[in-house]
Amino acid sequence: MTRGSTLFEKVWNAHVVKRFDGDRDLIFVDRHILQETTCAPAFAGLERAGRPVAHPELTLATQDHIVSTEPDRTEASNPEGLELMRLMRANAQAHGIRHYGIEDTRQGIVHVIGPELGAALPGTVLACGDSHTSTVGGLGALGIGVGTSEVEHVLATQTLLLQRPKTMRIRFEGGKAPGVSAKDLILAAIGRFGIAAGRSHAIEYAGPAIRALGIEERLTVCNMSIELGARLGLIAPDDTTLAYLAGRPFAPSGADWELAAAEWRALASAADAVFERDLAIDCAPIAPQVTWGTTQEDVIGVDQRIPDPATLADPERRRRSAAALRYMGLAPGDAIEGLRVDVVFVGSCTNGRLSDLEAAAAIARGRKVKADVRAVVVPGSASVKRAAEAKGLDRVFREAGFEWRSPGCSMCVSINQDVVPPGARCLATTNRNFEGRQGPGSRTHLASPAMAAAAAVNGAIVDVRKLAS
Repeated sequence: MTRGSTLFEKVWNAHVVKRFDGDRDLIFVDRHILQETTCAPAFAGLERAGRPVAHPELTLATQDHIVSTEPDRTEASNPEGLELMRLMRANAQAHGIRHYGIEDTRQGIVHVIGPELGAALPGTVLACGDSHTSTVGGLGALGIGVGTSEVEHVLATQTLLLQRPKTMRIRFEGGKAPGVSAKDLILAAIGRFGIAAGRSHAIEYAGPAIRALGIEERLTVCNMSIELGARLGLIAPDDTTLAYLAGRPFAPSGADWELAAAEWRALASAADAVFERDLAIDCAPIAPQVTWGTTQEDVIGVDQRIPDPATLADPERRRRSAAALRYMGLAPGDAIEGLRVDVVFVGSCTNGRLSDLEAAAAIARGRKVKADVRAVVVPGSASVKRAAEAKGLDRVFREAGFEWRSPGCSMCVSINQDVVPPGARCLATTNRNFEGRQGPGSRTHLASPAMAAAAAVNGAIVDVRKLAS
């Protein structure tokens, strides 16, 4: 008897142009979003080969990684990024590609503007030259991060030749406790299952705790699929998805909307679908999470103490954890709560959306950032910035002592002017805490927006539940 298909299989199989040996498939790409650091070499390759862009109408370009986030910025505000930004603008114009420069009302981080514009839709395949393209899986799309050579391939052919991922499901059982966010759920899962758990897999997130999340929270969960080692992550579309997408600029409308909505509802994995790996995690005991090391699996609840590497069974994990403690200036048994911070960063493609800023502002309201802490808020897009300002969130942050900046990747990647000094400790809402990620010698702890705001006003990591009560 033939079993039903998973969500991933339904979307993937609908996009196969040709199958090859070794589980490799040529996949059609519905939408391609460009960012300035990976597209310049791709366009140069096209020019050398004399190839045009196959489908410029299916391509978007935005400036985000190396842009300055200063309030009154121009392309020249970050001189080191000026050449790449100008190249993107010129290449987009030459090939008839929509370009959202820093002056555009639609500019923002690639993985923020894709969903908010409706460029990412359920059942579609979206590619981008950035690993966290998996974010759009929160809408039921396959978001595939690619390298520069693959960016060129998509531009030239609107296809990708890919190894077909295995299927995996993580079921989030029960409900999350008050004060616990989507960021805490995915960090807890990474801590439980490890940074290699999803290697070579497409992960579907399911269960009552996932269904209860809003779309922006689902985007956060899928964003960090890469931190589980997965190729991509996705969540089945439902009424919450449809309510979010209705009226978006690139979403269908009228009769087309009704047809699309019916197809999207049918994408959910069949009840008898079989996953090659099927895991579950109980959400009830999950506390607000904070990373202590230099990988995302080095994570504990804020009410826990840093583990001793000597207790780990895997020799390589023991070595890595011991090295992480040395780099972070910590010791086994240290409490994570009360650890002093120098910098707090709220933003990025993981947590730079309106609901993220609202969560941080709820903690910042009526409080003051500690005098020796630099606290920075960077909206994920120009649209998020406008919406936040319409709600007065910018005033809340400024009055508390936060910097209110312009949209971009900012401190997440440290290839712009927003850098954490050597040796400084930063609590960030980003997705990566690798050595030097936020600047040479910087020390990064990952947490939710509310936890970040709580650290800013306390000058140290604190359990946000104590402030919210």
